[in-house]
Amino acid sequence: MQAFRPMRFVPTALLALSLLASTAASARTLDTGYGAVKIDGQPERVVTLYEGALDAALAAGVQPLAAVTTRGADGVASYIQDQAGDLAIVGVVREINLEAVVAQRPDLILASPQLPREQYQLLSRIAPTVVPKTQTLGPDTWKEEARLFAQALDREQEIEDAIAAVEQRAAKLAETVEQNFAEDKTTYLVRWMPQGALIMSSQLFSTGLLSAAGFGVQDGDLVKAGRPHSDPLSLENLSQVDGDWLFLATLNEDGRKALEAAKQSPAFARLNVVEQERVVPVDGQLWTSASGPIAAQAILDQLESVIERYESTAEGR
Repeated sequence: MQAFRPMRFVPTALLALSLLASTAASARTLDTGYGAVKIDGQPERVVTLYEGALDAALAAGVQPLAAVTTRGADGVASYIQDQAGDLAIVGVVREINLEAVVAQRPDLILASPQLPREQYQLLSRIAPTVVPKTQTLGPDTWKEEARLFAQALDREQEIEDAIAAVEQRAAKLAETVEQNFAEDKTTYLVRWMPQGALIMSSQLFSTGLLSAAGFGVQDGDLVKAGRPHSDPLSLENLSQVDGDWLFLATLNEDGRKALEAAKQSPAFARLNVVEQERVVPVDGQLWTSASGPIAAQAILDQLESVIERYESTAEGR
């Protein structure tokens, strides 16, 4: 016969204090673009209304319920489709379907820095809505945004690790670029549209990564302060962005057709960067629209491939 062992009871007051401490630890107040937002616990039903928010959530190990489309497409960007899985689409960046958001019953909404106040006021009635304060362009803005989203998700360490991994990889690529292309680093990023070439600002997410990886990014003094890109540039004026490297992006089929037509012109063919075979085609959705740790790694994947290819070409000369 087993000896009787009295049950141990935790005093009610002690248990209550423990629960209060746990709740207090998980409750946090975020400083956002539209003021203080309080969040309790770890959100489980997350809706993202911004590409950078979707990227950051996935990088932090959170699977959102819904997202908005990327530019020039009917769904999320191709670089992140596999990780995003089967997401509900609740609008485009500039036009959110509020009924579709409500249908997801979110307990957290992560939005764009450009979200209008009127939309914010409506969305914040549905769930706590986090809008980054960052309104100006900057190569490291994506890090600030990712950290804010991570705080909202209660996944700060995961994002710090993801950012550190990007920084370390970019620094390693910069060493290789310096060793092999020290005299040939002048770089332009251009998005080709049906109306012509748009020179992208040196203050963007992707151009910031190019700089971090050792490329000398320029905008030819064609981009006005605070603007993401220049006005369309004619074929005759392309010589203004004729450097050592040209990363050339398109967003959709119309842009690709316009670029193919431009490539047949003498003005394009006589560019030095074309003759040196250093024109690098890139995905416009990734390079000129996306942001976040996963997008950063996808861009660095391509840069690493480009560096290796041209490094071997240089050795063969």
